[in-house]
Amino acid sequence: MANIVLVHGLWTDWSVWGDVMPILREAGHWVHAVQLPLTSLHDDIGATRCALDMWPAPVVLAGWSYGGAVITNAARRAPNVTGLVYLAAFAPDEGESVSDINRRFPPTALASAIRPTQRGEAIRIDQEHYPQVFGADIQRWRAAELAGTQKPVSPRCLYTPSGRPAWRRKRCWYQISEHDQALSAQAQRWMAERTGATTMALPTSHASPLSRPREVADLIIAAAADAPTPVL
Repeated sequence: MANIVLVHGLWTDWSVWGDVMPILREAGHWVHAVQLPLTSLHDDIGATRCALDMWPAPVVLAGWSYGGAVITNAARRAPNVTGLVYLAAFAPDEGESVSDINRRFPPTALASAIRPTQRGEAIRIDQEHYPQVFGADIQRWRAAELAGTQKPVSPRCLYTPSGRPAWRRKRCWYQISEHDQALSAQAQRWMAERTGATTMALPTSHASPLSRPREVADLIIAAAADAPTPVL
């Protein structure tokens, strides 16, 4: 049995894990989903570290989308974390931001769907384009709910450089979303290879925890089974 901590991405909240968490619990694991403030990368790392401090080893830390950038930093000084699972996620290197990674590859549909909030202090995704960008293969009503409840995001989440990545010292798993319109599959393959991750590809949209919860949960369970025991 492992403790599993789940970290969501931008323009969403913990509820993206709603279908994954019961499967993990049925497999015998303790599960905690972090609620990110999305006010800055630094704040989101802090929220995740607070969650990690709650659990003894072994802990498997899974991040979806931008959540990958968060776990890359939050696990750096967390000896209780035995493995990192990236789900269609950013895995930045030191000094690299989420925006830097996006600029390395051809733009996706996300680039034209981003809008500033009324005061210009945060950014959101246009509700009309949200389903195409995030969840073209999930129920239309569910995509509409996500669009209508999305949390505005501070630009500091996108442009803050990463610290030294935990994936250099911890074993990694990576799930590639082949039909992703938010983070290109090409970028995902590049990051999966760079991290030396055990890789699985799914024919799904960016919202893989919602469209393929069983496969996502199975990958996390495999990571919990195979990650090395930490020396504390």
